[in-house]
Amino acid sequence: MTDPQPDIPGAAAAHRLEGLEPDNLLAFLALLGLLRALETARPDWRPRAHWDPDVLPLRPTLTLVEPTTQDDIARAAAEGCGMLAADYDFGDHSDVTFGQQSARAILDEATNTQTQGRATLLGTLFSDGAVKDDGKVAAAPLVAMFGQGHQHFLSRLADVPKGVLPKKLAKMKRPPDLNHPHRIAAALFAPWRRDDETHSFRWDPAEDRRYALRYRDPGPDAGRTEHGANRLAAIGLAVLTGAAVERRGQVHFLTLGTEMAPGRGGRAITWPIWARPASLATVQALLGHPALATETPGRDTLRRLGVTGLRRARRIAVGKYFNFTRAEAL
Repeated sequence: MTDPQPDIPGAAAAHRLEGLEPDNLLAFLALLGLLRALETARPDWRPRAHWDPDVLPLRPTLTLVEPTTQDDIARAAAEGCGMLAADYDFGDHSDVTFGQQSARAILDEATNTQTQGRATLLGTLFSDGAVKDDGKVAAAPLVAMFGQGHQHFLSRLADVPKGVLPKKLAKMKRPPDLNHPHRIAAALFAPWRRDDETHSFRWDPAEDRRYALRYRDPGPDAGRTEHGANRLAAIGLAVLTGAAVERRGQVHFLTLGTEMAPGRGGRAITWPIWARPASLATVQALLGHPALATETPGRDTLRRLGVTGLRRARRIAVGKYFNFTRAEAL
């Protein structure tokens, strides 16, 4: 017989993720990123996630096969993000604003060099089979910036997982370490403070900062965000694989969970709330289930799969910017 392992203070096999609200797209993507990062760095932990609808406020729970501390989880997630960040390289492209031939060359290069992780990531962003009337490829619905206000999606998607400092922070005498695990711990295990002056992706509803809702002009006031959540969400984005599809007589590029929606912006994303511990592959299968892809989801079917609820956020156009709404419960 082996000696029993000593108790480790703070170690548990289940951890409630207090920072991840169920109706925030950024939080849901961060949950996907957490599972992906842990499966990469600590596959023997067999990470699973679920939601307990009987414990309010509703938050996800992370379960592992052995007791682990929050610090260890944050360190492992940070390590996994660092390993996966190698795939986040887009060359000279700063936005998804290129034509069909360029798109085909980018996808072919990733496939020919057998960089499977990068090819999978690119497949969540665009397809050379979905081209707009202006000859440029249609970007994925979660691409919410195209250079407006000097906000460049691919540049940010490459920099955030690697912890590249924005220019303002890089000029500091003692610049912060954006890859430190405590930033991920802050995003997972406590309510968000949003006090990081780092790049984000406009996935957080709090980034919808309009004149009418503020005392002062929000233009000169640089928004702040939760860096750890954005880092995890950038990693989680690769879970949402996409394809060119025909809708309303036109070809569009849609990813798992996304659909066309009325209004300016015209996109929506739906995600499930599930009650049984599920692996990342299981969650990905749920996101691709046809019962989620309609305006009136198949509730009986989803209930049999352990889904207790749905959340749907819409992409909206606010002036020249895109934002995502706080999700409504379906």
